[in-house]
Amino acid sequence: FDVNIWSTPNYRDSLTDVYNLPIDTPDGGQVALSEIADINIVPTANGINRENLARRITVDAELEEGHDLGAAIAEVEQALQEVEWPIGYYPQLVGEFAERQAASQNLQRIAIISAILIFLLLYISFGSARMALMSFLSLPAALVGGVLAAYFTGGILSLGSLVGFLTILGIAARNGIMLINHYQHLEEYEGEAFGLNLIIRGAKERVSPILMTGLTTGLALVPLVISGNLPGHEIEHPMAIVILGGLITSTLVNLFIVPALYMIFGNRHLTPAEPDAGAMAAA
Repeated sequence: FDVNIWSTPNYRDSLTDVYNLPIDTPDGGQVALSEIADINIVPTANGINRENLARRITVDAELEEGHDLGAAIAEVEQALQEVEWPIGYYPQLVGEFAERQAASQNLQRIAIISAILIFLLLYISFGSARMALMSFLSLPAALVGGVLAAYFTGGILSLGSLVGFLTILGIAARNGIMLINHYQHLEEYEGEAFGLNLIIRGAKERVSPILMTGLTTGLALVPLVISGNLPGHEIEHPMAIVILGGLITSTLVNLFIVPALYMIFGNRHLTPAEPDAGAMAAA
């Protein structure tokens, strides 16, 4: 077992002095320390840090330029799993990674609340639980492009990626509300009968706003995507990739899937608005 010995400086100047350190024996004699102990020079910590009554050794690392934090952390975690730690030792990743992990967990909770609020807004906008549920269930399809974009650019879901997915949900929900409200307007106020002509007319009349929303947002994100994962863009770059990919599928969802769903589940019992009584009298 290890024995720590502290002595005067003249016995600690060299390893030879330590070898020859006299040790008293029970019979009153003396022997050199090297005769009763193995003496080696080994590395040791310059200081001992403690946290929560446990010793802590800090290993600092910096990312090289062009490397993604999420990918680097995945490699580090894989390497740590292959290490056989002595009893009482365990690794813990802290710093920027821990902060991002905490932020991601908070964002996940916010995402659940946001999904509930989106459904409530859809219900308020349409005045129908069936229509709100139909529109809400079409939203995950809008995320497919973002998922594929994240997969083909590394497959790492970071804080920026999660923000991008929430953004896509908001854009898809907005465009879906505009389209379905327009269908309802055509039925109620313009006397358009429910059917294929209504679906085609409504989609044609809303295609321009939907495409302009996607194009303007996508073009604004192109510089962030092209610039790559440069230092300082650790959040913006994956967010831009997810949003750009999601814009493609969300646009397709709003132009094709939402009209098809409305054709199947739309309210067929709406009747054109009654003419105003004052207008009839004037006529």
